[in-house]
Amino acid sequence: MTVAAIIEREGRFLLVEEETDDGLLLNQPAGHLEANESLVEAAAREALEETAYEFTPEYLVGVYRWRHPDRNVTYLRFAFAGRLGTHHPERALDTGIVRALWMTAAEVRASRSRHRSPLVIRCVEDYQRGARAPLDLLVHLD
Repeated sequence: MTVAAIIEREGRFLLVEEETDDGLLLNQPAGHLEANESLVEAAAREALEETAYEFTPEYLVGVYRWRHPDRNVTYLRFAFAGRLGTHHPERALDTGIVRALWMTAAEVRASRSRHRSPLVIRCVEDYQRGARAPLDLLVHLD
């Protein structure tokens, strides 16, 4: 189970360039849910760790299931949109993250061969078409 932050500012999307087994690839700030945190908390944490930007999830853009074609792994991604907060440029980025960068939707589409998964462009396209669900759809019974 993973979370992703779909962050847009002035027509540009915040992505990360990260080291993977397949080389340097692009992704949204994203990662795995940790024990004892909500999906919303995980999305905010991953955005901060990978980009040094505070992020407050306000909407669920979508829930995506994707099976990696070359590995025996299936991902369930919860993608969130929300409010961009303070940037902390002095903060070190998470291990494996080379840099955070802002890209237009056209640049994201043009870089498709460097996406970590097809979820990258799908989340941008869903966000652009206005996909927004309230966070109260998510129920945590801890």
